[in-house]
Amino acid sequence: MKTQIILANPRGFCAGVDRAIDIVNQALIKFGSPIYVRHEVVHNKIVVEELKSKGVIFVDELHEVPESAHVIFSAHGVSAKVEQEASDFKLRSYDATCPLVTKVHSEVQRHARAGRDIILIGHDGHPEVEGTLGRHNPGQSGSQIYLVQDEEEAASLKVNQPSNLTYVSQTTLSLDDTNSIVSILYDRFPEILKPKSSDICYATQNRQDAVKQLALESDYIIVIGSSNSSNSNRLKELAEKCGTPSILIDDHNELHFPTLSAYKKIGVTAGASAPESVVQGVVKTLCKTLNAEATELGENKEDIFFRLPPELR
Repeated sequence: MKTQIILANPRGFCAGVDRAIDIVNQALIKFGSPIYVRHEVVHNKIVVEELKSKGVIFVDELHEVPESAHVIFSAHGVSAKVEQEASDFKLRSYDATCPLVTKVHSEVQRHARAGRDIILIGHDGHPEVEGTLGRHNPGQSGSQIYLVQDEEEAASLKVNQPSNLTYVSQTTLSLDDTNSIVSILYDRFPEILKPKSSDICYATQNRQDAVKQLALESDYIIVIGSSNSSNSNRLKELAEKCGTPSILIDDHNELHFPTLSAYKKIGVTAGASAPESVVQGVVKTLCKTLNAEATELGENKEDIFFRLPPELR
C-alpha cells in the first residue's frame, strides 16, 4: 500500500497573521529599512528570518529603537504602557495587533471601568497575555484581574468580588482545555458573567476542528509551526489527545524518515503563523522520499480579511 499524505483544511496563515506580515512589508515599501518590530511579529521562525533578510530589526524593548524610527507592535498586542513608551521615545509606531486580540483588550477595559473582577485564562509570560494584563486600568473602580492557567488554578482561585466577576481568554488556547477551566469557574462562581462571544479566535477553532478530523484519518500527524507558537502547540497536543502520535516541526529539514516510514497515512497541518510555502516544501519532501501521494482533506472556506491601518494602505 502506497503511503498517503493527508493535508488538513483549513491550515496555516489566518487573517490576523496575514495582516501583521502585510503591515511590516508595507512599512518596508513606504519607509525603507530598517523597520523595527517589538518582539516577533508572529511566532514563526521562517517568517522572522525572511523579514530580517529584508531589513527588519526585532527588539525586545522600545529603548533599543532609535528616536523617530518606525516601530511595529506584534500581532500579539501590547500593554498601554508600551504604547505610552513609544510616544515618550518619539517613535513612529504602527499597531499590527490582531483585531481579535484587540477585542479582548476592549473587553478588559470595559469590565475594569464597570468595577468587575476579571479572570484571564491564558499562559503566563505569553506576549498576548502580557499585553492583555497591561490593558487593565481599574482607576478608582476596585476591579482586579487574575491570571488562571489550568484547572488546578481555577479550582483554588480566590477573588475579591465573586458576585461581580467575568472572564476573558487568550485567543490561541485549546477550546477543550478552556471549556474545562470555564466549567470549574461556573461551578465555583455561579454569577460569573459570560463573554458575548468566544474569545478563542475563529482560526484557532477551525484548525483544531480540522485536526480532530485529521486524527481520524491518519496514523501520524505532522504539525508545521514554531515551538514558541501557542496555537501550533495546541494542535500537536490535540492530535495526541485524539490518540494519534504527532510532531511539531519548523520545516522539512526536521523530518525524521526512520520514524515516518513506519506509517502509511501521515496527516499534515500548520499553525496559524506557518506559511503555506513551508507546508508545500514538507509535502514535496515527504512525497519524494516516501514515494507517497498527497490529498486534501476537506477545503478551506475561510474568507475573513482584516484591513491594514489607514497610514499603510
